[in-house]
This record gives sequence, C-alpha cells and structure tokens, in this order.
Amino acid sequence: MSPGIFIVFIASYFFLLLLISYLTTRKADAQSYFIGNRNSVWYLVAIGMISDSLSGVTFISVPGKVETSSFTYLQTILGYILGYVIIATVLLPLYYKRNLTSIYTYLQQRFGPITQKTGAVFFILSRLVGAAARLFLVAGVLQLFVFDYYHVPFVLSVSIMIALMLVYTYRGGIKTLVWTDAMQSTFLLLAVVLTIVVICSDLNWGVGDLVSNVVNNPRSKTFFWDWKAANFFPKEFFGGMMIAVTMTGLDQNMMQKNLSCRSLGEAQKNIYSFSIMQLVVNVFFLSLGVLLYEYMSANALQIPLGADGRKLTDQVFPMLALTQLGTFASIIFIVGLTAATFSSADSVLTTLTTSFYIDILGHPTEGMDARKKRIRNVIHIGCAVALLLTILLFKVFNQSAVIDTVLFLATITYGPMLGLFAFGILNKRPILDYGSVVVCIISPILCFILSKYSAQWLGGYKFGNELLIVNGLFTYIGLWLFSKNRMALQPLQ
Repeated sequence: MSPGIFIVFIASYFFLLLLISYLTTRKADAQSYFIGNRNSVWYLVAIGMISDSLSGVTFISVPGKVETSSFTYLQTILGYILGYVIIATVLLPLYYKRNLTSIYTYLQQRFGPITQKTGAVFFILSRLVGAAARLFLVAGVLQLFVFDYYHVPFVLSVSIMIALMLVYTYRGGIKTLVWTDAMQSTFLLLAVVLTIVVICSDLNWGVGDLVSNVVNNPRSKTFFWDWKAANFFPKEFFGGMMIAVTMTGLDQNMMQKNLSCRSLGEAQKNIYSFSIMQLVVNVFFLSLGVLLYEYMSANALQIPLGADGRKLTDQVFPMLALTQLGTFASIIFIVGLTAATFSSADSVLTTLTTSFYIDILGHPTEGMDARKKRIRNVIHIGCAVALLLTILLFKVFNQSAVIDTVLFLATITYGPMLGLFAFGILNKRPILDYGSVVVCIISPILCFILSKYSAQWLGGYKFGNELLIVNGLFTYIGLWLFSKNRMALQPLQ
C-alpha cells in the first residue's frame, strides 16, 4: 500500500479539524477559549471525552496486552464508574459553586497561592510529559509507515503535526475542542468497530460466533484473587476508582470541558453518560484483543519478540492492521490511531495555557484586553514548543523503558493532587502554605521507593493501582503535619 494514501487520509482528517475550528471561532472571545462561554452541549462533551481519556498508547496497548493480562484492565474500568460518581456528586458541585475556570483556583482559596501553584505545576509537568510520550509513540508509527517513505525527518514530521494542532486550537480553545473531540471520538469508535468487522469477516464469524468466542476464550478472564499480585481485584477496582477521581476530576485537562457545560445538572449528565460509554468502549478494545490473537492463530502468525525473548504485544495490532488485514483495515487503523492521539494532545495545549495563565501568572480571565490576549497567545505557542522539545528528548533516548518510567512518574504525580483536594474537602484545618511544596515532593518519592522494593519488604506483595491511594494518603498525612488548629475556615460543602 502506498504511503501516499495515508497522507491523503491524514490531510483530509486535519482539513475537517480546521473546518470545525473556522466555524466555531468566527465569534470567539476570551470566554470561548477558556470555558466555551459555558454553553457547551453536554452530550457532545461526553462523546468527546472518550477520545480525550484514551490515547494512541491505549489504542495500541489495550488489545495487545490481552495476551499477557487477559481482561484484567476491565477491573480498573469498573472502578472508574464509582470514581465518576464521586466526581459528579462531590467535585463538580464544588467547582460550579465557586464558578471556577481553573480547578486549582480552589487550592488558592482553601490554602493559599503557593499551594495553588504547586498543584498547577504538578498538573503541567504530568500532562506535558504524558502527552509528549503518547504523541512520540504514535509519531513513531506514522514515521515508519508514512514519512520515512518520503525521507521526511522525524523532527519535521512532528513539527508539522504540532503546528496543525496549534492552528485549530489557537483561537477557539475549549469552544473548538468540544466539537473536534466529539468528531475524533466518532472516528475512534468507528475504527475499533470496523476492525472487528474486518477480522470477523476473515474468520467467517457472525455476531453469535464473536460473542461466544470472546466470552469463552481463556484470554477473557476478568477477575483475579491473588492478594499479593498487582492484579488483585480490590487493588484494581479501588485503584481504578481513584485513577478516575484524580486523572479526570482533579485534572484541568478533563475538567475544563466539563466546566463549559451550561449548568451543574448538565455537567453531571455528561459524567454519568461518559462513564457508561467508557465501559462499553473498553469492552470493545479488549474484545478486539481476543480477535487479534485468534486471527494470528488461524493464520499461523507469531507474536513479535524482543531481543530478550519478551513478547512485544504493543506491536501486534499495528503489525496486523498495517501488513495483514488489507488496505481498508490499514486506513481505519491510522485514522483511529490519529484520532485517539491528537484528541488528547491538542486539548493539552489549551488546558496547559489556561493553568499557566491563571494559576502561575495569576491573571483573571475576565476583562481580557489586547495585552493579556497576547500573553495568552504566547503561552499557547510556548506550550506547543515545550511539547515538541519533550518529544525530541524521547527521540534522543528512544527506549521504551524510559517511556514506561516517565509515564509511571507522570501517573504517581496525581497522588499529591488527590491528597491536596481530599484534605481541603474533608476537614477545615488551614495549612502552612509553603508546606504543600515539601509534602508534594516527598510523597511521590516515597511511593516510587515503595513500589520498587515492596516485593522484598512485604513478602512478595506488589503494588498495583492502589499505589495512587497510598500516594494520596502520604500527602494527606503530610499536610496534617503542616496544618494548624487556628483560623478555622468555613465548611466548603
């Protein structure tokens, strides 16, 4: 298949994004950029959050890992649902009551400006590194199958991708992203469903055959009960609950769209609808994983192996889609991968800009004059440049182990945010403002050490998703040590 076909489809895809950007920014103002004029349609936000919550890494890894992890991931997704209930009933009412644009403004109101900046810095670093790592992995696939054919250097191809994201988010911000994310979620879902259709057609399976084979396949085992293992059900479930609370409810990137809904009630409907869609979409991803390995077995294909003999499950879906399943499957794979990746990456530019503008520089979003608009635009461009530079750093090291470590570090940085918000909501004690910096640095370090040596220290016990809860607990305890029993604050609920 000629890479030129990929170029045509990717170009057409970005043309649609630019068209949506043009239509949504004709009357855009500062409030359009930051909060969508608080006029976003809740079900569009819910649909768009699907692609925003996933990424190219998820698109590739979740089906591939079925071989080694079965349906373990579904335990985490079930925990997500309870986490989304907490977001809808606790966090969203708090944010709407205080009329927040950046959720870290709450930390300033509750503890002080240093704590606000601490929370914002953790978010900015986490999102920047996470988005760069995800975009790097997907850019590598596009480079291999498309851009290398035309001898386009990696730095140029990635620069073009980020420049295109910059163009369609530069003016409209959240108002544009609500619509572009909904479109990208649609492409993502179509890619998964159509890939399942293609494989079922090749295997001569009907709908009944598909359901029967997935349900009865050994790879679809879901619940695990070894309490020492990382995939023990309570660890995955309650860890998943807290992942949802932190990486959605305490994440500016996910909450900014929710706060653009017309009312608290619509924002809550958005979260509840999104939770169900999240479950359904991930069942499709996991079922696709079973199909991929059944196809490989039927066609006597081998799982790619690394130099150390380890199964490279992340390469299974790209290998089959781009070399075995035909032209149509190749196209829908590239489109789905592009949608999953760019939806999470493009929104980062807007939300990083928002957090830096409000939380770090301390500017209000109301009454934006020409000077402040220029500042916002410079920050937006600066975030794009920072994203590019971080991706190029990954290219220099170019080791999956490095990426895995960075993504792990990006994940555990949400623990301090969990502790900060939990402490603020669950009691009225004020803290010494500077103390939050100390606590939020020490807690992730302790968790990193604990995860590394837990098997040695705790009789073979391995941490899974519950490490996030431990991280938040360390932060909560540390904040208590820096708190004081005077100047009682009013209840926040």
